[in-house]
Amino acid sequence: MDRSAEFRKWKAQCLSKADLSRKGSVDEDVVEFVQLLNGREQFFTTSSCAGRIILLDQGINGSEVQKQNCCWLLVTHKPCVKDDVIVALKKANGDAILKFEPLVLHVQCRQLQDAQILHSVAIDSGFRNSGITVGKRGKTMLAVRSTHGLEVPLTHKGKLMVTEEYINFLIKIANQKMEENKKRIERFYNCLQHALEKETISMTSFPKEKIREKNNSSYTHKKKRNPEKACGKYITEENNKELEKDDHDDPGLSVTIFPEDY
Repeated sequence: MDRSAEFRKWKAQCLSKADLSRKGSVDEDVVEFVQLLNGREQFFTTSSCAGRIILLDQGINGSEVQKQNCCWLLVTHKPCVKDDVIVALKKANGDAILKFEPLVLHVQCRQLQDAQILHSVAIDSGFRNSGITVGKRGKTMLAVRSTHGLEVPLTHKGKLMVTEEYINFLIKIANQKMEENKKRIERFYNCLQHALEKETISMTSFPKEKIREKNNSSYTHKKKRNPEKACGKYITEENNKELEKDDHDDPGLSVTIFPEDY
């Protein structure tokens, strides 16, 4: 079986499986994004989370859903309020932690060149902790991740260690990060649409060898991001300034290849 046929088989198998996530469905804020990727022959998503605010208890005696020895006291993909957190904290009997987790998206790509395009757009859209992994069997996976998370302990052995005023302060920060995460998702979606349109035009205008050579060349060394060039009209002056504020956590364009046994 050739590589393209094998990729189509993997894609069909993955998309036909039931959603085994805790929620059981794709998050609302990334539905269109997932549909866009799965609608292209060179991509399919294997998992996704649009971003969430969660309150976890590391105690093991609670009745809530268990995951990796933790209890989920609260989980929301929308902004939350202090009262909900205070009520949830009353259930804690261990070390409760308030967390904000930004978008996480895993995409299997047909070949490395396809992953490079998606990776470049992800970096320029603010998801600067993204990376590519190539397994022994040739599976090329892209993980889209960001660095603007939040993790703060609130209780110890069930005892609240902070004031309600501080909890309210943390919730405001978490909600701000949620809003920024949503902006980055929208930016990523618009930029990806633009990049795929350009790629389609290139595929019909230039030989495949030229395109392959051009794509590979951008990953031979680190270079300064040019989000305006990568995303065209979808990067506004205001968004570009926001991106420049976070340049300290920009790893540059790179590809990491691990010999994982997929």
